Amino acid sequence: MIINKPKIVIIDYGVGNLYSLIRVFKFFGIEAIIAEEADGLERADGIILPGVGSFKAGMRGLKTRGLIEKIKDIARSDKPILGICLGAQIMLTEGHEFGNFKGLDIIKGKVVHFPVLADKEKVPHVGWNTVSPLKDNAWPGTIFNSFNEADQVYFVHSYVLEPEDKEDILALTAYGGQTFCSAVKKGNIYGCQFHPEKSGPAGLKIIENFINLIEYGKN
Repeated sequence: MIINKPKIVIIDYGVGNLYSLIRVFKFFGIEAIIAEEADGLERADGIILPGVGSFKAGMRGLKTRGLIEKIKDIARSDKPILGICLGAQIMLTEGHEFGNFKGLDIIKGKVVHFPVLADKEKVPHVGWNTVSPLKDNAWPGTIFNSFNEADQVYFVHSYVLEPEDKEDILALTAYGGQTFCSAVKKGNIYGCQFHPEKSGPAGLKIIENFINLIEYGKN
């Protein structure tokens, strides 16, 4: 149960599935706010950076709304940020999707196409899969706090996160004979390649943990 309700802002930059996130936060009694201008982020306690689509379109959407520097400022302030799918990808330094494009560079690394997969596996990677920690005891105190590794979350993507520093890898997932980074963490900045808002009770646990991190930072 969330007692002191934080102000959570979902960034609208033209490429996100916003209303499924609105519903998830309502489940926890929180009226998340949608903002598409820098001024709308001023008093946020936590930020959600959603996104579906291409790296180029995502960065263009942020640029045309004047959001790039504001998001970087919030990241430097150590306020919690959660990037989801494309939102996680554009937090990295650069993306290699139909060209080379600069990202937010909040987390050093690049976004690349899925490597060659085993027979019968296809790209995009669509459907349910598990996530595992990179190392033991990596999840307590994070968005995966008390998360059951047997639970599955929902993916839909053709490109993968490649953080420069392995310490920024929070979770891994296996698909098509390959293991890829499915979540990143740097300070209070998190990114999930999957969609917690579409992942049933397991996804709700991740969102609840993110809310708790915001509350902890406020107190």
